[in-house]
Amino acid sequence: MTQSLQLFTSSTRSPGISLPRRSLSKPSSSSAAFRFPFSFSKSSIRASSSPDLNPLSSSSTSQVLVSENGSSSGTGVVSSSATKEFVSLASDSTSIDVDAVTEAELKENGFRSTRRTKLVCTIGPASCGFEQLEALAVGGMNVARINMCHGTREWHRTVIEYVRRLNDEKGYAVAIMMDTEGSEIHMGDLGGASSAKAEDGEIWTFSVRAFDSTLPERTINVNYEGFAEDVRVGDDLLVDGGMVRFEVIEKIGPDVKCLCTDPGLLLPRANLTFWRDGHLVRERNAMLPTISSKDWLDIDFGIAEGVDFIAISFVKSAEVIKHLKSYIAARSRGSDISIIAKIESLDSLKNLEEIIVASDGAMVARGDLGAQIPLEQVPSVQQKVVQLCRQLNKPVIVASQLLESMIEYPTPTRAEVADVSEAVRQRSDALMLSGESAMGQYPDKALAVLRSVSLRIEKWWRDEKRHEPMELPEVGSSFSDTILEEICNSAAKMANNLEVDAIFVYTTSGHMASLLSRCRPDCPIFAFTSTTSVRRRLNLQWGLIPFRLSFSDDMENNLNKTFLLLKARNLIKSGDLVIAVSDMLQSIQVMNVP
Repeated sequence: MTQSLQLFTSSTRSPGISLPRRSLSKPSSSSAAFRFPFSFSKSSIRASSSPDLNPLSSSSTSQVLVSENGSSSGTGVVSSSATKEFVSLASDSTSIDVDAVTEAELKENGFRSTRRTKLVCTIGPASCGFEQLEALAVGGMNVARINMCHGTREWHRTVIEYVRRLNDEKGYAVAIMMDTEGSEIHMGDLGGASSAKAEDGEIWTFSVRAFDSTLPERTINVNYEGFAEDVRVGDDLLVDGGMVRFEVIEKIGPDVKCLCTDPGLLLPRANLTFWRDGHLVRERNAMLPTISSKDWLDIDFGIAEGVDFIAISFVKSAEVIKHLKSYIAARSRGSDISIIAKIESLDSLKNLEEIIVASDGAMVARGDLGAQIPLEQVPSVQQKVVQLCRQLNKPVIVASQLLESMIEYPTPTRAEVADVSEAVRQRSDALMLSGESAMGQYPDKALAVLRSVSLRIEKWWRDEKRHEPMELPEVGSSFSDTILEEICNSAAKMANNLEVDAIFVYTTSGHMASLLSRCRPDCPIFAFTSTTSVRRRLNLQWGLIPFRLSFSDDMENNLNKTFLLLKARNLIKSGDLVIAVSDMLQSIQVMNVP
């Protein structure tokens, strides 16, 4: 039978409730600041045995996904042929949608072995075909990033259509992130070439002129008209955060002659910075707007295409984010596009906290950031941004040069693996591939490295019980928000103490799921939402396994329905211990699956 009682919590964060595993005895109470229902259930909630009420009874003809990767040594990667068997259940009210790869991981490895760190892949010439995108989805891609620095809007529209088709036909929940170009100094498109090699000692010309015909040999267009005026002879010119370095040796009108001192690969639209006497030169470039006229057109495109995230480059202040959110709200009423602030400039660091508060998430763009601050400061800045985002309940992406060598080689350097491991250890929400997946020779292998390293470090973290307590300040603006935070903090701590198999959260907006995610519990978080767009956005956040499920205010009915549907797919089994919370009802329930 079910025991119900009131749990009284004090105003301190995450009250400690320590019970042995599988023990469902009644906890003691402390002095009350506020209360919420707390249910323990030994016999759990009984599923109806009536065929009329049980949409997944033995007479049901609904199909479920069958994994064909039983011989994959527990990697949890579902084959592309297996994904073709994904079929939605009979009707919207009796169906549940879950990512095909996650489903395979859950079946093969169990709850606790699922990957918690999310993976973002930049889409480019090496990965833009439907089959290539499917291979990335099979490999664990959670978010597909399109970079508006490259390609035409028609090209990006095709990529978006392919991703939506994958989601609809193959059962994925891949979100789409559109990244704006920004107003910083960029190179041109190299006359249509995919890349160019700058060798040591070569003389290259950087020009603001518009050429009517083909670019002259070793000539690069620059998008900033004041470039030739701002640089001086002797300045160092860094391409793409220092991947190639030049020294300015001569200025001739709109042309700047430069000597290559550090050879490397030049890519279209690469960022340019110049240094003088060891300091970054800003000059009039600092007065450029964060969002350019081209960016506004790209943003209109993103709104029309219904992208899930828009990443804004070179954010200087919170006002830019607020202005953009107002613009999106006016252009598309009811739009739920999330804004990601890219932290990649000195201005971003000066106004870091207010930028993160105003945004819906942040990206540590280490390549461009490393061109504006001393290299040795990048690791500490990364950790600071990751921690601040978690405290403020905003997802954070660590990006740029994670596996740079895999653009050309099939295996990463050991230093790159260590770098990825550190980002996972810091509990970043997501890791991002840039050139590795966009133009590299081995996009699938690069993604596999991120995935395997994430799984290994997460498992080590859990096995070694390496909990690093973090003070999580209140982020809500109302008393009801505070209650939700307390429920999530308590549920996460209980999940660790009781060693539960999973936390179930029923959420309409995704907010309660994100609060649970920032607690970083040991077990995975099953986030059930009725909205497809919310489900995709949750796919960026640490530890969340988003499901699309229609549910009501009746928690018992929701749990009955969830248990039936998940058991039919062999995702849970009788006896599994779960904690259930909901943003509709202020309650925590602990129960065994019937």
